[in-house]
Amino acid sequence: MLKLFFPGLLCMLLTASCTETKPTMSSAAYPQIPVTYPTTDKDSTEDEYHGQIVRDDYRWLEDDNSVKTKDWVTRQNEVTFGYLEQIPFRQDIEERLTELVNYPRLSSPYKVGEYYFYGRNDGLQNQSVIYYKKGLDGEERVFIDPNALNAEGTTSINLLGADKQNRYMAYSRSDAGSDWQTIYIRDIATNEDLEDELQWVKFSGAGWYGDGFFYSRYPAPAEGEERKGNNLMHSVYYHSLGQPQSRDRVVFEDADHPDYYHYGGTTEEEDYLIMYAAPGTDGFATYYLPLGGGELPPVIEPVALFADTKNKSQVVHTDGTDFWVLTDIGAPNYRLVKININKPQRTSWVEIIPESEDLLQSVTTGGGYLFANYLEKATDRFYRLSYDGEHKTAVQLPGVGSAGGFSGKEEDKQLFYVYTSFTYPPTIFEYDVETNESKPFFEPELKFDPKEYEEKQVSYISKDGTEVTMFLVHKKGLELDGDNPTYLYGYGGFNISLSPSFSVMRMPLLENGGVFAMANLRGGGEYGESWHQAGMLENKQNVFDDFISAAEYLIEQGYTRKEKLAIAGGSNGGLLVGAAMTQRPDLFAVAFPAVGVMDMLRYHKFTVGKGWIPEYGSSEDSSMFPVLHAYSPLHNLRPGTAYPATMITTADHDDRVVPAHSFKYAARLQETQAGERPVLIRIETNAGHGAGKPISKMIEEEADRWSFFFYNTQAPVKYAVKG
Repeated sequence: MLKLFFPGLLCMLLTASCTETKPTMSSAAYPQIPVTYPTTDKDSTEDEYHGQIVRDDYRWLEDDNSVKTKDWVTRQNEVTFGYLEQIPFRQDIEERLTELVNYPRLSSPYKVGEYYFYGRNDGLQNQSVIYYKKGLDGEERVFIDPNALNAEGTTSINLLGADKQNRYMAYSRSDAGSDWQTIYIRDIATNEDLEDELQWVKFSGAGWYGDGFFYSRYPAPAEGEERKGNNLMHSVYYHSLGQPQSRDRVVFEDADHPDYYHYGGTTEEEDYLIMYAAPGTDGFATYYLPLGGGELPPVIEPVALFADTKNKSQVVHTDGTDFWVLTDIGAPNYRLVKININKPQRTSWVEIIPESEDLLQSVTTGGGYLFANYLEKATDRFYRLSYDGEHKTAVQLPGVGSAGGFSGKEEDKQLFYVYTSFTYPPTIFEYDVETNESKPFFEPELKFDPKEYEEKQVSYISKDGTEVTMFLVHKKGLELDGDNPTYLYGYGGFNISLSPSFSVMRMPLLENGGVFAMANLRGGGEYGESWHQAGMLENKQNVFDDFISAAEYLIEQGYTRKEKLAIAGGSNGGLLVGAAMTQRPDLFAVAFPAVGVMDMLRYHKFTVGKGWIPEYGSSEDSSMFPVLHAYSPLHNLRPGTAYPATMITTADHDDRVVPAHSFKYAARLQETQAGERPVLIRIETNAGHGAGKPISKMIEEEADRWSFFFYNTQAPVKYAVKG
């Protein structure tokens, strides 16, 4: 198991059960709520791209720190919340969501020496509290309570890992949803922080080595550029405990490639630093640095195991000079190979797990075994194997859904994993490595009965004849009469796979007879690297075609009709929604582009946007400019067009997809919209791209989303509040 200094995403899926309720029914045929949009000034900015002039009337909105932009944000929010407050059932939906979310949730235990660490939320706490105890039956103690650090609940904490002697825990703190983190060190025995404080950290964890650790950071940004400046020179440092950050040693920096990201971790025995260098979100080089114990070597020269950044090769285990590597080289669906670093040529590789028809999504280690995670039709399968790839044994999961975990140290004989599906709440299982048997460790108690709902997977044909899969969730016995309010969600990018997940936040839709649909679009990772490449760069239009075809399938099969259909997605999914609604505005009643990448000609000029160039391409490339310009949501809105009722969502502290994207798109959409369908932008203040968002804000945002959805699809709403 590697001690990583790049961030792992630990999610506690919101789940929820129904006690006595008092149902009431609202009437449909809701009256139109009049909307008067704030005046948005236009400027005369023009840019030339390879001989073509492109106007940018709302360039001034890119400066989210200006008094003028802040005033515009205030006025837009006044219109948005004024509209939402007039929806008669909005408060009832918020009360129902509050009731559903109010139950205990737990994360998988994380073993550190004698201690187990885990997060727990008693129900409505804005952030989960981190606890620890000696042994699974020991006394529970609070390790860190993020809620005590910030009254608004917008401070989030992420544990980054402990040193080999299990004395210290590194953790990061993020405020207001920002990607910027500060790293602190806490003495586990005394539960007190050391004086160490590391600033200007992004996309990093802690790779411990001796009395310190490796981490990644940027140079301090200029004042005022923290949230929108173009971050450059992401470099690896080594920090010695007790020393000021100014004395941290530079381990790796690359002035020739200032836009690269550098991250990695140390091996379990601390005999190697494994490091990756990535030009963006697709492909990376792999390096290793032998560590002799004690002080860092006087000369630090990481060795390139894979110098090319076109592929993805990740070290998952080492033993002496043997490296187990998960790679897509010669295997679009990935394979596991063993490489001796003294003979790294491909002819000397030993194949441990060959490529198969299903995606080998990941390989982890724990208890002396490999655990291979396959994705079969976007659902998880796990197998336990020996380090030579023999004795492959299936792990029996509770059903066909999603699972994660199966990671630990070599001596661990007990691991944990989480299993969930659309109708199976996230349940933590305790896994015995030797017997290959599981037993429930924590099962949530819900405030509704998930057995009343069903999930299934269907296939449909996209525009070019490609078969695409899609998950559907709804009440059992649903009538295919074309009158069901339907919420179609998608992402389609960055090799990210969408698998079944459970969330109470979609219960207002399901309780009111709606359909939740999630499509596995090209550009994602569900079916391997070839599936990903079929939806990136010049092939990006395939993603939008897949999404539009999913909507047409739902209508053709009688699940819904266009007057009842909404589309939604966030980040790259926000781009998806923006492109789909500009290309087929007639097909959807409602659109929810969230924190979307809307200006495809300038996205790479802000914060970490340059890292997406391998996925999207750049307008500075004469061959990619016409491709980007053809689908860029901001640039394809046409005056006099009846677009769907739209609620754009963003946050004023989003320093990943800067809010300028949503600001400019909202201004242009309000200008071009024909007819009475509302165009609103909901701007969360003191929040970021989504990570660390407090429960209170999540409930409010989801209540607004479902209220807007039901009102603009003229769908009747059943309130379900406590009797």
